[in-house]
Amino acid sequence: METPLRDTERTPDAEPPAPEEQEPRPDPARRKRRGPGPFLLLVLPTLTVVLAGAVFLVATDRLSGLLGGDDGDQAPAPQAVTDRVDPSLLPWLRKAADRCDTLRPSVLAAQIDLRSGWSNDGAALSGPSGLAGFTPAQWREWGEDANGNGTSAPKDPADAIMALGRWDCALAERMTESRTRGTVNGDLLDLTLAAYDQDETAVTKAGRVPPKALPYVRKAKQLSRQYAQFDTVPSPLPGAEGPPRDGYLHRPLRSTTLSSAFGTRRHPLSGVTKLHTGVDFPAPQGTPVTAAGPGTVVFAGLTRAYGNRVVVDHGEADGRRLQTTYSHLSALHTTQGSTVVPGTTLGRVGSTGLSTGPHLHFEVMLDGHYTDPVPWLDGGG
Repeated sequence: METPLRDTERTPDAEPPAPEEQEPRPDPARRKRRGPGPFLLLVLPTLTVVLAGAVFLVATDRLSGLLGGDDGDQAPAPQAVTDRVDPSLLPWLRKAADRCDTLRPSVLAAQIDLRSGWSNDGAALSGPSGLAGFTPAQWREWGEDANGNGTSAPKDPADAIMALGRWDCALAERMTESRTRGTVNGDLLDLTLAAYDQDETAVTKAGRVPPKALPYVRKAKQLSRQYAQFDTVPSPLPGAEGPPRDGYLHRPLRSTTLSSAFGTRRHPLSGVTKLHTGVDFPAPQGTPVTAAGPGTVVFAGLTRAYGNRVVVDHGEADGRRLQTTYSHLSALHTTQGSTVVPGTTLGRVGSTGLSTGPHLHFEVMLDGHYTDPVPWLDGGG
């Protein structure tokens, strides 16, 4: 039986099938196109509208970000920033900034904001503490009892603000000396902030603001612009224009005799020559001491140096914060937060604290600065 040849074994002269016997194949180029189905015709317009809306929302969101629109990741508005600051601390910011020409209250506020966010809670007993985030070692160098309450504490806002001012001004003074010698160059405030962020050695070694300090300097200056309103002295109240006149405050005692005036003197107990920050009225033990003007009691308690002490905030006068203090009292007849009027009994004459005998030590403070009380009292000098 003869075996048929496979295709691969066919002889060359084997004829291929005739063209008409080959199976026809469709031509892709000539394939008839099908139109969109009914479902696609219904969905396509709706899909187009949705996509257009999404593109519009993305575009407007980006434009809003560029123009400073409402964005949860953006910095809060200036008013929201300043609202975090207790108004009672503004006089201390101004007083601390007055220590040197380089500082401004807005700069100190920005530093505190960056350091603690105006939170007075310390993370640990041994770490940074208080508004300005002082470490124990830093506080030993810069901390003082600024408000005369008998303690020096980094968690006392007034003490912390004044300590930060002392530190900054000391750095500014040293940066001024370095610029004079030609060892550093740059803006004095920038150099001061850099020395605070890093240290003085890093600045003098770089001869300018070191790169590591640049982010802090930029953030502090940018944030200070949001606190710029703190640099403006408030407008005076109606009727308070011009210098203080006699009789603006009432005398806290009936006595008109002074045993010690305002000014530099040698302290009778410590022997140290320093500013006597008020005036002393000698009076018998237990004599009533009354408020010199209307206001609110912001402190009433026992202190180491002043003994029993009362501080009354009278609001603004002549565009400045006016406060009066009453010290060495034998007894207190008011509490913090109480509202007083001229003649309200605050306490009794005594000799508590560092005192040589019964008397009232009376002070007047303007924006945290001690001033001679006599021109403010009825009867003048």
